[in-house]
Amino acid sequence: MTNTKQSIVATGINKYFYDPVNFHVLKDINFEVNKGEFVAITGKSGSGKSTLMYLLSTMDNDYEGNITINGQQVTGLNQKQLADFRNEHIGFVFQFHYLLPEFTVLDNLMLPALKLNKKPKEEIEHRALELINLLDVKGQEKKLASRLSGGQQQRIAIARAMMNEPAIIMGDEPTGNLDSKNANVVIETFRHLAKELGQTIIAVTHDHDFAKRCDRIIELADGRIV
Repeated sequence: MTNTKQSIVATGINKYFYDPVNFHVLKDINFEVNKGEFVAITGKSGSGKSTLMYLLSTMDNDYEGNITINGQQVTGLNQKQLADFRNEHIGFVFQFHYLLPEFTVLDNLMLPALKLNKKPKEEIEHRALELINLLDVKGQEKKLASRLSGGQQQRIAIARAMMNEPAIIMGDEPTGNLDSKNANVVIETFRHLAKELGQTIIAVTHDHDFAKRCDRIIELADGRIV
């Protein structure tokens, strides 16, 4: 039985690309991430870190080995099962915020939970307002997303990732579009969520400052963990 303190367990992961030629991109990857850990995945371009993130996020299920997330084996699930699992258990924060510019902050936040359709609208709105307070963007809820600063937009993107109370937040270069001041705000937000709320966070990053402020670094080189 999987330890409930482990958010992710990856065992014997091998990944191949077959086009245009056969290429062994991930080689015998084994690691665990515990609940409440803030982990960076680093490595040079071509090291396999983005490919690994795709597997962990359940976007790609063509690999050898086994991945368990939040106590559930996701290896072997079909596309619909994986999509349902993602919606409920994984939140995403990308390099670009992907907020809908013509929607208010509050509407942007409520969308993931409305799509999941497991709670009444009033409860979803209450959760959204709680996250707005938590991430220090109170007073912005009625603003259009396009009217926010870059740092505020990324904090709202983090709040959106948290709407369905995911087991894991996965970040793909989440500070890549930000200046150093706003990048620092995002890093500190992640640190607070992990330390104070026990939120598991895994982020691919090129940013050395980001990585060294995480609890742990998983570094890849030539498809292997260094």
